[in-house]
Amino acid sequence: MSLIPAGSEVAFRVTYLKMSARPDWAMPRLPAHIRLERAIDPPVWYFLSLYDAVGRDYEWQDRFIQAENDPAALQAFVRDPDVVIWTAMGNGWPQGFFMLDWREAGVCDLAYFGLVPQAVGMGWGKTLLEIAILTGWAREGVERMTVNTCTLDHPRALSLYQRLGFVPVSYEDRRRVLVQDGDPTRFS
Repeated sequence: MSLIPAGSEVAFRVTYLKMSARPDWAMPRLPAHIRLERAIDPPVWYFLSLYDAVGRDYEWQDRFIQAENDPAALQAFVRDPDVVIWTAMGNGWPQGFFMLDWREAGVCDLAYFGLVPQAVGMGWGKTLLEIAILTGWAREGVERMTVNTCTLDHPRALSLYQRLGFVPVSYEDRRRVLVQDGDPTRFS
């Protein structure tokens, strides 16, 4: 195992993707033990708890930094009526979530998507992503969907987005200081 210690600065690449047409697949069904719950007027702590549960292993830090530096902006984002959180609940606890952002006219941004570590590899993540995509396209006036992922995310994230119809449009190279030890072999 080759751990990268917390406090190390690492390089990573963000890939921005878009989808220009609604996919033609039918709405898939989640396993019987999973149900989707739409959060109505959610508090920021609820979003941050999902963000942390899904993103901790992938160094999702930006919203925690925003919560510290500009909590009003984070609250405005989370509570905006054109930003919606859907939580995949299973066995009484959140197993993943997606967040759709329709604030830009004609665009649905898949702002966040992911499963908690205990749900990764259970075989229904692709189904949840298909549901997220179709839910994004269901709002009237959507002409394209966008999403971004990075090399710190799950190593299959980019290829899954591409298999489902997203196309890379740009890249951005960045650096980040790890807040916890990183294990690049954890998905091998």
